Amino acid sequence: MAVKNILLIRLKSMGDVILTLPALDVVRSNFPSARITYLTSAENSGLLQGFEGVHDSLILNRNNLRSRNPMRVAREAASLLYRLRAGRFSLVIDFQGYGETAWLSRLTGAPQRWTTFHHPRRTWAYTLSQPSRLPLHAAQAHLELLRGAGLKMAGIRNHFSVPAAAITQAQGLLHGLGIRSNHPLLLIQPLTSGAHKNWPLDHYSAVAKHWQKQGMQALFLGGPADRAALQPVANAGFAVAAGQSLLATAGLLQSASFVLGGDTGAVHLAVAMGKPVLMLMRQSDPGSPIPFQHPDWTLTAPGPDRIAEIPVAEVNLALARRLSAPTGNVSG
Repeated sequence: MAVKNILLIRLKSMGDVILTLPALDVVRSNFPSARITYLTSAENSGLLQGFEGVHDSLILNRNNLRSRNPMRVAREAASLLYRLRAGRFSLVIDFQGYGETAWLSRLTGAPQRWTTFHHPRRTWAYTLSQPSRLPLHAAQAHLELLRGAGLKMAGIRNHFSVPAAAITQAQGLLHGLGIRSNHPLLLIQPLTSGAHKNWPLDHYSAVAKHWQKQGMQALFLGGPADRAALQPVANAGFAVAAGQSLLATAGLLQSASFVLGGDTGAVHLAVAMGKPVLMLMRQSDPGSPIPFQHPDWTLTAPGPDRIAEIPVAEVNLALARRLSAPTGNVSG
């Protein structure tokens, strides 16, 4: 199969987009001369600047499509359809496999369209479709799709490259927060997409205080909606950076000596950047979104919905062990 133009699709969420990086590496290795375009939602589009091997992007603006203005919806839909067809894609790989992305894949007109499907009624849109093999880590599921399509697997890299502009922006943010560049920095992402996955905020504060006594600085991260929830740690005197762009967040992560948090996109991003990470999990059953290639970078609750029972002392001990351990994001 002659492959000149490839379209990869993963619309949401931040962490799920990050977890396509190993598959992107395999696609790039198997089709080194192909032009790769990535289709994602507008809120995740900034991440693509750190995806090595992606030449272009297509952005799905859900706000326009959900507008009550019929003309605005029509313009967005027509523009997206035009771009899908104008790409002249010879291969589409849909890493989401939902009804929405099935239509997007089919509308490209590409002669080859691959996916892992969650419902057999969606297979009509694809030339190669494999059933979802649960439980399986999301990144591994993408790799299994590519393996089933006959692609070669060797030296798989999970790598995000932080743009220089993002690092410069982060340095300015850190300076404004009083974070010194010549002192180690513990970066904490305490809030996740669901309260059931969150370790208590006061526990994170206790960890931050412990490591401050050891000479580390502490910085709490969060999204735009987390500002109010993080106010208690700001009131306690900790530096807080909430509501930064995804690339600015990547720049802040680049400055970290260690990253601590729950199952969030920011922590998965830190893993792809090769940062020392400790992820606190409510459970780590097969298929759980643990750090890819690094199952030992987690600390798991004694039972589902008992994440609050993870002791602060155990987190400090695990963090100390991780600080002395090597990192790496390559597998054979």
